[in-house]
Amino acid sequence: MLNIKQVILGFFSLLGIVILALFLFTGWYTVDESEQAALITFGRVDETVTEPGLKFKLPWPIQKAEILPVSTNSLRVGYEASDDGEVTDYNDEAKMITGDENILFVDLVVQWRITDPEEYLFNANDPENILYQASSASLRGVIGSSEVDDVLTDQRAEIEGTVLESLTELIERYGIGITVLDVKLQDVELPTEEVRQAFTAVTDAREERLTKINEANRYRNQEMNEAEGEKDAIISRAEGRRAERIEQARGETSRFNALYDEYMNDPEVTRQRLVLETLEDVLPNSELYIIDSQQDTVNYLPIRPLDKNSEEAAAANESSQDSGAGEEKTDQGGDSDGR
Repeated sequence: MLNIKQVILGFFSLLGIVILALFLFTGWYTVDESEQAALITFGRVDETVTEPGLKFKLPWPIQKAEILPVSTNSLRVGYEASDDGEVTDYNDEAKMITGDENILFVDLVVQWRITDPEEYLFNANDPENILYQASSASLRGVIGSSEVDDVLTDQRAEIEGTVLESLTELIERYGIGITVLDVKLQDVELPTEEVRQAFTAVTDAREERLTKINEANRYRNQEMNEAEGEKDAIISRAEGRRAERIEQARGETSRFNALYDEYMNDPEVTRQRLVLETLEDVLPNSELYIIDSQQDTVNYLPIRPLDKNSEEAAAANESSQDSGAGEEKTDQGGDSDGR
């Protein structure tokens, strides 16, 4: 029969075995590279572990490790998709009414990440469902205040930005430990084929209008660049002409000053020289004569003919000297023969 000491010893041994088993089974955990762990002690998050590897903790129920993803998650709002990403069906959240009372099927993809594990685990029972409902509400609010043409054509980027801003504000107000990174409209469809065709024609017309506008802007920029280049060339030529005329004016000023100095030294001679030079410039092929009206015998003196006559006389004199020397040699030859 067991005594009290044996019972107590057996109880503590069993307790030690239980604690050892709990430590072996619940005293360690593993964190992958794409995960993070929230270490919970008696229902309170004490530490967030982000480094991958094998980690140890106090056994359950003292401590518990909740493994959460750190990668970016995607949430589909308004549609179901196949494995390859194709839209297979729209749900009720996709049916929306625009500000001009048109019905559209609009679906959205939300990129989000867990940034506060404690809020994510304890501030909400189902944070992903809250994110889903907030995304749907933000999308409906923006679509409900937009016109159908804007949603179907060139205002999708602005709509996505407005949805992201509204959704981020809601999630921060709820405090569920989630950060929204981006939102993207997937498909915007009309309810019937006839309406789709009509809006497709409108979309094509708007795209063609934008193309024409871009071509016109490109042509305008080209013409403006050519005009700017021509303007610069004209300005450059004008600057060159201006510099040339300034230098020419400076040269003429220097010549005039030099001529003025000569005139001040001897006005009469300078005046006559200027008259003669002007006549030579005005009448380059004419003969000049100096007329003397004070004498009766010689009334004019031809300048250039006298130069010509003097040149001709000098030439005749040289030729006569050459012929005289030849005759003298001939006479000497005759005398020798006579002898």
